[in-house]
Amino acid sequence: MKSSKKIQNLFLSLVVLIGYSSLAQDISVHDPVMIKQKDTYYLYCTGRGISVFSSKDLKNWNKEPAVFKEKPVWADSVAADFKNHIWAPDISFHNNTYYLYYSVSAFAKNTSAIGVTTNTTLDPKDPAYKWVDHGIVIQSVPNRDLWNAIDPNLTFDENNTPWLAFGSFWEGLKMVKLNPDLLSIAQPQEWHTIAKRKRTFELADANPGDAALEAPFIFKKNGYYYQFLSWDFCCQGEKSTYKVVVGRSNKVTGPYLDKDGKSLNEGGGTILLQPNENWYGAGHNSAYTFDGKDYIIFHAYEKKNNGKPKLEIKELKWDADFWPSL
Repeated sequence: MKSSKKIQNLFLSLVVLIGYSSLAQDISVHDPVMIKQKDTYYLYCTGRGISVFSSKDLKNWNKEPAVFKEKPVWADSVAADFKNHIWAPDISFHNNTYYLYYSVSAFAKNTSAIGVTTNTTLDPKDPAYKWVDHGIVIQSVPNRDLWNAIDPNLTFDENNTPWLAFGSFWEGLKMVKLNPDLLSIAQPQEWHTIAKRKRTFELADANPGDAALEAPFIFKKNGYYYQFLSWDFCCQGEKSTYKVVVGRSNKVTGPYLDKDGKSLNEGGGTILLQPNENWYGAGHNSAYTFDGKDYIIFHAYEKKNNGKPKLEIKELKWDADFWPSL
């Protein structure tokens, strides 16, 4: 009897272990975004030439060729001696074309630009596979701009007008209207601030400052535009304090309000992800609907792995008042 019980407990333990393993994301990433083409998911993230992975099941990932074998030809003019380490891409599909926005920058400086490259397929084995770079969409210049042209996210309003959200530190996150070609800023120019935290005003303009926020991502659901963004500090392993907050608006340009009605432009934000017993920090998310389910995708600094950034994919749930939770 004891032996039978022991075998049963061992079997249950194995079931739990197998179940846990099937949900584990074993790849190390920063700033992941994702899209599905036919039966394959493609994940793009910060890395040399933009790192790429593919998966059939969101669990087992295969490394694919980088988007840029060589750095974009214009990169050195923005960030001197650029090493092809491209940050925070954003992927979407419009007009039978894949648009991949990406960031060229120097760390802790707003010598930055957002570029865009396009392709008609994401499958490297397809004969039509070829990324065509269209150069700079937005550029920030130190001592001219009190914002930072990194962390892009493309979205469309109810009139199908394209907007690019972006930003990091300085005086907050921005949104600018694009032309229908999705390659350039619309004229006359229309800019909005969509999130902001308090910045010490004595700091020099070239200083990123202490208003730690970045990486806006706009997700349309339930008749709202939800803005997910990251607070505090990434990229420091065990010292990372990253977290994700959210606000929502009836208009793509805002104002975005948190669950308590506080504007994101006044430091508001309802916390969705924060450090816990397993993670030092978690952030820089994207959000999607795949096959009827909503997902949030982000990287988290794992405690058991000495703060190594790992891919995490969680299903988003919605409460009775249409606020997201995990």
